[in-house]
Amino acid sequence: MEPRPRDQHSDVLSSPGSGSGRAIVIGPYRRPRPVRDAAHAEPERSPAARLEEAIGLTRAIDLNVAEVGIVSLNEIRPATYIGKGKVDELAGLVKTLEVGVVIMDCALSPVQQRNLEKAWGAKVLDRTGLILEIFGRRARTKEGALQVEHAHLTYQRSRLVRSWTHLERQRGGFGFLGGPGETQLETDRRLIDERLARIEIELEKVMKRRKLHRDGRARVPYPIAALVGYTNAGKSTLFNRMTHASVLEANMLFATLDPTLRAVALPAGLKIILSDTVGFISDLPTMLVAAFRATLEEVIEADVILHVRDVSHEDTLVQSRDVEEVLRALGIDLEDEQRLIEVWNKIDRLDADGRVRVKNLAERQPAGRRPVLVSAVTGEGVDHLTAAIEARLSQRRVVLDLALDPADGAGVSWLHRHTEVMAKALDAEGRLAMTVRVDPAQAGAVTAKFPVRAVSEAGRSDS
Repeated sequence: MEPRPRDQHSDVLSSPGSGSGRAIVIGPYRRPRPVRDAAHAEPERSPAARLEEAIGLTRAIDLNVAEVGIVSLNEIRPATYIGKGKVDELAGLVKTLEVGVVIMDCALSPVQQRNLEKAWGAKVLDRTGLILEIFGRRARTKEGALQVEHAHLTYQRSRLVRSWTHLERQRGGFGFLGGPGETQLETDRRLIDERLARIEIELEKVMKRRKLHRDGRARVPYPIAALVGYTNAGKSTLFNRMTHASVLEANMLFATLDPTLRAVALPAGLKIILSDTVGFISDLPTMLVAAFRATLEEVIEADVILHVRDVSHEDTLVQSRDVEEVLRALGIDLEDEQRLIEVWNKIDRLDADGRVRVKNLAERQPAGRRPVLVSAVTGEGVDHLTAAIEARLSQRRVVLDLALDPADGAGVSWLHRHTEVMAKALDAEGRLAMTVRVDPAQAGAVTAKFPVRAVSEAGRSDS
């Protein structure tokens, strides 16, 4: 095992010594294969960066990390994932350091997990189990708890096969002679299936409630902007900066799980709903993507998606690719320039040369895909971000010039509630001229109620 120095202050959830146990974090990574065309090769995480992320995940559940190391693999062993020599070496380390948990930063099969637990005499968690544990601790709402439990039971169900000896016991059957009965394994699987069915019914109700909420918001002229990005990219800090809210923000992975929505007034007067969502991560378990689909539908339905990236991180390109994979899985078109805005966050962490490099890189992007550079901590660049959001939304909205009776107070009030009022004044004929901006889907309702003088869209006017 290759030891690796680590930052003792990175991703610390609580003070040293306050954890619920001691753990060893192992990064069993395959040796990189030689690349023929280095110029067109996709960026990959270094083993050191991958291990650092695993350490952050481990500390996120209050485990004290006693030792870390990288195990380089030529091939994966079916029985134990790593070779027998490394298994024996780590067994001695587990005993010497008296740790109760070993974190394997990989996906273990049930057989591999069971064999390693026998060899080491300690609890073994793979990457999926570790992320599920974090989600289980961080879920605060009933919806979040249901989603996590569904994912956890789905994961646990696949690990019932001969995992524990008590599962081999049988209960007596019915009838005169009894019969072999039902094994404990079958009973546990049936109970899990029944619980999964009940959770799915509850989640279906949650999705219906969310749809009602979205339908209610659709009747109000407030577009939705959703923050997405890799975990710990600074989404919640940016959310708090833009909304003056107090959502939990911390230097930890998955600090925020449950979505939060707040109204924001943009500089030109347009009001939007800003949504903070769960962070993504590399190798995010597919069961979690499925379980959190109800939450992620806030992203699917958003008018503007803000992809927040930590440009100070060495693996920012790889993290961006991981986020894009999840967005594709949700059916989002990544080529939609009017809907997607890249936000390059944490520029305050860059030195002078780094700032120049990042700024030049941003300016070389096509105009429609040019990122916005911000610092959520200092507020630098946030005004440019709000202007970019407003510009994107304005491109998709219809501007109507209306003529109303000045005495029609109810009509004026209706327009203020259902549209964005841009201008209002009395004309030469004594009529109340109002210029409003509205979503194309709601333009018909406005034109049906009020006389229209002119219609313009995306800066073009038709009388």
